[in-house]
Amino acid sequence: MRQQSSPGTAHEPLTAGVTPPSVLDLNAYLMYATGKAARRRLTDALTAHGLRLWHLTIMAMLDDAGRLSKGELASRLDMNQSDLTRTVTDLDAAGYVDCARDPSDRRRIEVALTPAGRRALARLNTDVSATEADLLAPLTHEERDRFSSLLRRVHTHLERERSGNGLAATAAERG
Repeated sequence: MRQQSSPGTAHEPLTAGVTPPSVLDLNAYLMYATGKAARRRLTDALTAHGLRLWHLTIMAMLDDAGRLSKGELASRLDMNQSDLTRTVTDLDAAGYVDCARDPSDRRRIEVALTPAGRRALARLNTDVSATEADLLAPLTHEERDRFSSLLRRVHTHLERERSGNGLAATAAERG
C-alpha cells in the first residue's frame, strides 16, 4: 500500500497529462479512461464512414441474429426506443438495413441487414480491427486474448445483473 503524505508536505508537481499514481490504483478509473480513449478512436474510424457506434452495433446484432423487430433490437441492446428508431432510420437511408412491417402484426417493424449492409459491416470490421490493434499495441497476442477473455467475463456478469440473472455465476466466469 502506498504511504500517504503528511499534510503540508510539498509534493512534486505533476506534468500535465500524467495520471497521479494513486489514481492508477483505481480500476474503475482505468476502465473509464481506457474506455474513453477506445471510444474516441473507434468514433474516429466510424466517422470516416459517416457512422456512429450504435450504427455498427445494430448492424453487428442483425448480422448475428438475423431479422429482428425494433422493439427486440432496443431490448437486446438496452437502447432507448427513440434512439434506436433514429439510428435505424439512418441505416435504412444508407441502404444498410431494410425495414418492413411484420405481416402477422402490422404494428411491429422488422429490421434486417441488406447485402450492402453486410459489405459495409465487413469494411467496418476491418477498420475496427485496425483500431483495436493500435489501442492494444502494448500487449502481446496472449495478453490480448486474456484481456478479451477478462472483459467478456466482466461484461457477462454485468449483463446477467442487468437482466436479473446475476445470482449464479458460472464456473467459467470464476475461473
